[in-house]
Amino acid sequence: MYEIDIETTTSYLFEVIPASAGQSVRDRSSRFLGEYFMHAPLVVLGGGPGGYAAAFMAADLGMEVTLVEKDTRLGGTCLLRGCIPSKALLHVGRVVAEAREMQDWGVHFPAPKIDIDAVRSRKEKVIGALTGGLAQLAKRRNVEVVQGQAIFTASNTIEVVQKDAGTQTLTFDHCILASGSRPARIPAFDIGSPRVMDSTAALQLEDVPDSLLVIGGGYIGLEMGTVYAELGSRVSVVELTDGLLPGADRDLVKPLHKRLKGLFEAIRLNTKVVGLKDIGNGVEVSFEGPDGETTETFSKVLVAVGRRPNSDGLGLENTNVVVDPKGFVEVDKQQRTGDAHIFAIGDVCGEPMLAHRASHQGKVAVESLHGEPALFDPRAIPAVVFTDPEIAWAGLTEREAELSGREVEISRYPWAASGRAHALGRIEGMTKILVDPETEQVLGVGIVGSGAGELIAEGALAIEMGCTARDLSETIHPHPTLGETVAFSAENYFGFATEIFRPRTASTAR
Repeated sequence: MYEIDIETTTSYLFEVIPASAGQSVRDRSSRFLGEYFMHAPLVVLGGGPGGYAAAFMAADLGMEVTLVEKDTRLGGTCLLRGCIPSKALLHVGRVVAEAREMQDWGVHFPAPKIDIDAVRSRKEKVIGALTGGLAQLAKRRNVEVVQGQAIFTASNTIEVVQKDAGTQTLTFDHCILASGSRPARIPAFDIGSPRVMDSTAALQLEDVPDSLLVIGGGYIGLEMGTVYAELGSRVSVVELTDGLLPGADRDLVKPLHKRLKGLFEAIRLNTKVVGLKDIGNGVEVSFEGPDGETTETFSKVLVAVGRRPNSDGLGLENTNVVVDPKGFVEVDKQQRTGDAHIFAIGDVCGEPMLAHRASHQGKVAVESLHGEPALFDPRAIPAVVFTDPEIAWAGLTEREAELSGREVEISRYPWAASGRAHALGRIEGMTKILVDPETEQVLGVGIVGSGAGELIAEGALAIEMGCTARDLSETIHPHPTLGETVAFSAENYFGFATEIFRPRTASTAR
């Protein structure tokens, strides 16, 4: 931190800080400034995956860093009430499902007994271990952490409102804004009932309701629906469009939809929720859909209709930062905003709202500040839906190719031809690659199946490195693994995959 050397102060300081014997004006001024005013070369606003990645990298490069976080713990939405707790609970659900599926192998387990308090406690233990680790890393890197709600009062000044500690003014040379996002709200659904939850409340896991309606067939709704269904709730999902996961390719969604039809009580597509009413012992929900107007009662309702950026309420109007009509902060490829003092990263500056995108942008922002020729210009940002089966994709999707009119060739490899998938009893999966027909360059990879999220990294690397389909096919993969389906999909592109027969045509005989 800089030491602010002020020789004289205004007379009100003497009223704020009473004189002590032998105390000079400078001593009294420094005491006041040290308690209420601070200056830092770099302030990172937000302690989520993007924020702490930026702060830690900056510290590693020798910068003096102050990290401001409104929560009492580092980690942000991802760690405290998003990615990590949801994946921990999805692991529980997957183990329950595997025990059930072992019946096909002649192994029978008794019906699981769910101790919801123990499940919740274990989830909190996971969070606690990770947040504790972040706190130690911040301390070892000499990153000063300030807890409180920050508001910009100028381009280089924020006020940090601290609970039970007043307000502290913090000036800076540069700030990296990493304020994240929050669940989107629909005013009509805000009926003031604890039976209507957002994703944050759902992850608290206060109980396992007898029945649960999930409003929204996106990744958050389907992941949380899977958790509650495996824990014993009768789960229904309602989606306004004609398919689950509207942004994903239909061939990837199809195996998931089929499995969820067996797990969920109902999946309502092309259906709108027009009203919610707390009737004491449940929530009465009114629908408009293909069957007309219907009404049904659920123990609880989860509203999972997306997220919105945390750009409001920060005082950005007191800076030169530009915010678009959707609430996203506008940035260039070095994460610079319209204000020379402020960078922005993560959910607050656009989609996709993914933790790994935020952390990468954080490092780009720091490298830019450090004078490095860094740009955020990836060819692929992998996305994963951690349902069962998982869905993952990177690079160009089939849907995007169709909408843009780009010519691609697609090779699909069904997991029904994979020995590893058969051994696991999970043959519903599929791996596909999208290839430029002129250059044979891999433009996109999509995977649906058990562990797809672990497999997509190879696809992302292939796209980022500009690999061709032949590069993938000639890379020796270990057998028997699900990972080798990536190479097999490339072999299938050329028409010589061993485990499936695809008649060679002019386009495959290369």
